[in-house]
Amino acid sequence: MEQLITLSDRLQQVSYFLPKGAIFADIGSDHAYLPCYVCMLDKNARAIAGEINKGPYNSAKKTVRACQLTNRVDVRLGDGLEIITADEIRQLVIAGMGGKLIRSILEAGKDKLKLVERIIAQPNVNARGVRKWLITNNYNIKDEAIVEENGHSYEIIVADMCENGPTSAWTERELLFGPILLKKRPDAFFKKWRYEQNKLSRIIEQMKRATVRNEVKIQFFEQDLQWIQEVLQDGENDS
Repeated sequence: MEQLITLSDRLQQVSYFLPKGAIFADIGSDHAYLPCYVCMLDKNARAIAGEINKGPYNSAKKTVRACQLTNRVDVRLGDGLEIITADEIRQLVIAGMGGKLIRSILEAGKDKLKLVERIIAQPNVNARGVRKWLITNNYNIKDEAIVEENGHSYEIIVADMCENGPTSAWTERELLFGPILLKKRPDAFFKKWRYEQNKLSRIIEQMKRATVRNEVKIQFFEQDLQWIQEVLQDGENDS
């Protein structure tokens, strides 16, 4: 009997951005819930579940066996994109880790992305850095979502390969908030940025009280804070 898979809201949203018949890799797959869920709903989908640690790798193998998907979900042990070859996937999911780590995984495995049509990234922090990497490496941001779960806000970035480079030149402000999220502005978006406004205000005050002040960093954070205040003010005016 097949095991039933229930995804978190965050991974459920990620799954919506995979096309029918997806051939994808999920890096840092943990229990392989996402690949199994997608393949159970879509008989034409195939997936690779990648894990760097033995414990989650074994958990993923167990999930795949329980779901009777060993013929369509391949669990592999390895670091980042080293587990795939350059021609075996068309979509890539990297979710549930820091933006800096996501960037380093993408950068280290750039040669494996030649045929990857879509990257779905869900950074826990520093989504701006991930957006910068994507547009610098010929991916155009096509969609975004923000999901609130267990008191945290998660941004999901969907980027499609464009051979001639990104069709849009996003500003630093758009990269901070997400160009698509800045247009959609759901309730979770404002909740996240109200929290970030308070946190950033405290950080700036602490930095200003430091014995040795980093003026460049203070100025950088103050610019971000100004943008956040403007966006929140616009939201209040619209409501």
